[in-house]
Amino acid sequence: MEIIPGKRQFVNFNFVKVDPAWKRLPQAERAAHKAEFLAAVSPFEGKFLMFTYSMVGIRPETDFMFWRISYQLEDFQAMSAALNKTALGKYFSFPYSYLSMTKRSIYIDKHLHPGQEGNRMHIVPARDPYIFIYPFVKTRAWYALSKEARQECMDEHIRVGHKYTSVRINTTYSFGLDDQEFVVAFETPNPEDFLDLVQELRESKASAYTERDVPVLTCVKKPLAEILDQLA
Repeated sequence: MEIIPGKRQFVNFNFVKVDPAWKRLPQAERAAHKAEFLAAVSPFEGKFLMFTYSMVGIRPETDFMFWRISYQLEDFQAMSAALNKTALGKYFSFPYSYLSMTKRSIYIDKHLHPGQEGNRMHIVPARDPYIFIYPFVKTRAWYALSKEARQECMDEHIRVGHKYTSVRINTTYSFGLDDQEFVVAFETPNPEDFLDLVQELRESKASAYTERDVPVLTCVKKPLAEILDQLA
C-alpha cells in the first residue's frame, strides 16, 4: 500500500473463531475450503496492509486475527463480504473486532523513537513474531486533569517504555468510532520484555486513570495458510 503523506489510516483488528463443526468435516472437503478461502483473501493483500496472527492454543474464544490497515473503511467491508461468501467463512464467528484510526499523539513531541514517532499518522509495522493487543479506556477524571498534569503522567509512562527497546507500540484512536477510546498493539520479538513493561507501568501515575484495558490478546504472527492448517 502506498503511503499518503498527512492522511490518516483506518485500523481494524478482526478476531475470528472457527466453529468446531468445520474441523469434523472430511479432510478433502476442508482442503477445498482452505484453498477457496486463500484465493478469496489474495486480491486484498496488495490493496491494503494486512497481517495474520494465530491464537490457536492461546485463547479458547478465538483462533486467528486479521490486522488490517487502509485509507478506506470500505476496504474492510469488501474483504469481509468476500470471505463471508466462502464455504469456510460460513463457519466463522467474530468474538472481537476493534476499529480505530491513526493520529498524532499530543504527548510525544519531546520523546523520539527512531523510525516511529514521526510516523504516527501511518502504521509502520515492526513485523515482529508477537503482538499484544487490547482496547483501552481512560477514566473521566483523566480528562479533567490539566494538560500539564497529564503531560507529567505521560512523561513518566514514556520513560518507562524507553527502558524496553524491543517493544514497539502502535497506538490508534477510537473516539466516536467504537466502544473503546484507544487500541494499543505492542509488537516485540521478546514477550518477557512486554510482561515486565506492563508490570512496571502498573506503578505509574497514569495507571490510576485506567478504566478498562481488557481483554489482552496475545497473537503469534504466521502466514494464513499455516494458520488454517493449525485449525484442522
